[in-house]
Amino acid sequence: MKKYEVIILSGGKGTRLNKITKKIPKCLIEFNGKPFLYYQLYYLKKNNIKNVILSVGYKARLIKEYVRKEIDFINVKIVSDGKKLLGTGGAILKSIKFLKDQFFVIYGDSYINFRLKEFKKDKKFSIMAIYKNENKYDLSNVEIMKNNFIIYDKFKKKKEYRYIDYGVSFLDKNIFKGFNKTKRFDLSVLVQKISKDRKLKGLIIKKRFYEIGSYNGIKKFDNF
Repeated sequence: MKKYEVIILSGGKGTRLNKITKKIPKCLIEFNGKPFLYYQLYYLKKNNIKNVILSVGYKARLIKEYVRKEIDFINVKIVSDGKKLLGTGGAILKSIKFLKDQFFVIYGDSYINFRLKEFKKDKKFSIMAIYKNENKYDLSNVEIMKNNFIIYDKFKKKKEYRYIDYGVSFLDKNIFKGFNKTKRFDLSVLVQKISKDRKLKGLIIKKRFYEIGSYNGIKKFDNF
């Protein structure tokens, strides 16, 4: 069985963009004549990634059709949530048998702006790319502790936190042990837990990230 090294989570409904996402999923929003998904996959190709899992849910048929017709420069395996959306954590669990022991997770609405080789892989810890945000682009949700360990809290964002999740992490399969594969759960709950258990380190990225999860984010990525 082929092992994949990246999973892109593109299953959400994009409710904050309901004027757009009533017709198409977020990853198919076009910029300069090509959907956002194209730019993500092309970025991965430039970073020497050959095998990608695309986790889909909402309007999965449109994504499958686009990949089948238009993507021939990278190997994409599509895994669908099915009738019930599984959440970001559940989506990874459904794909986990296809993934390597350590793998990259990218959110389907995030555009990464650095070289993946900056991740120095460590079998003992998972790693999250972070950006010194100072509450500029959104409320910061990460703080750095000693020895590059980080505390991540998506749900109780604190003004004193200076960093924000960049939209890509390098995770170890072992952190998913004990989770029910059939139940919906959010990856952020698990990442928050391992950060409190001192199993998550941070990789500081100097270039800003882009996201298309909001109308303002779409405008800024379009300008970029």
